[in-house]
Amino acid sequence: MDEEQSAVAVMRAITISREYGSAGGEIAIRLAKRLGWQLIDHEVVVRVAHKLHVSQEEAEEHDERVESLASRILKSLRLVHPAMPVVVEMPTSMNSHAFYEARCQIIEGAVASGHAVIVGRGAQAHLGKRNDVLHVRIIAPLEARIAYVVSREGLDRVAAQTRIQQKDAERARYLERFYHQRPSDPHLYDLVLSTGILDLESAVDVILLVLERKARQLSTEKQQLGPGTGLPRYPGQPEDFPAR
Repeated sequence: MDEEQSAVAVMRAITISREYGSAGGEIAIRLAKRLGWQLIDHEVVVRVAHKLHVSQEEAEEHDERVESLASRILKSLRLVHPAMPVVVEMPTSMNSHAFYEARCQIIEGAVASGHAVIVGRGAQAHLGKRNDVLHVRIIAPLEARIAYVVSREGLDRVAAQTRIQQKDAERARYLERFYHQRPSDPHLYDLVLSTGILDLESAVDVILLVLERKARQLSTEKQQLGPGTGLPRYPGQPEDFPAR
């Protein structure tokens, strides 16, 4: 165990991307506790509010969200016609990019300090080029996520499904806007886990194993990594293989 802890000490952070209702946040809590690392989740909202001198409520409104096209149109119409009634109340003190910049500074600060478990906020894309960060995606079947939200948040099934779709769409729009990526792209991650088949403690176990293995490979040359490492050449040409 001490040898494993020594190996993972060279890693700076773990990012946890999650489908809403997959228990990714709960896994992050358990993972941070098991490692003794700092958890960076809702604290981002508090830090952003402090950095930008806005309320936590306003910071929460921009957390992993960007304005939709409809919202931007409504804001533009209100600026042109101040007396025009609008259904959606739009915050005017800060724009999405200011909140994005503040979040980036907080993520970079967490990595600089080291040993952080960072939940969402586009960290998998923002830190995508760092080898000393492990990127994890937590998913689950829709029905399992609906059951989770019904149980945890006390919603009925229809409301739970609506909330899941809304939150997933907001997070996808955020990553697309600032990083031109989709959170469902498996190439953003070192590991994708389904809580539809794994209990939460087992998911933590798997993440810790992969963290330790990635840490041990940090000193390995890139050309020595990959699925073909240590494998001999196929006998014959691929086109000679029988069809199956």
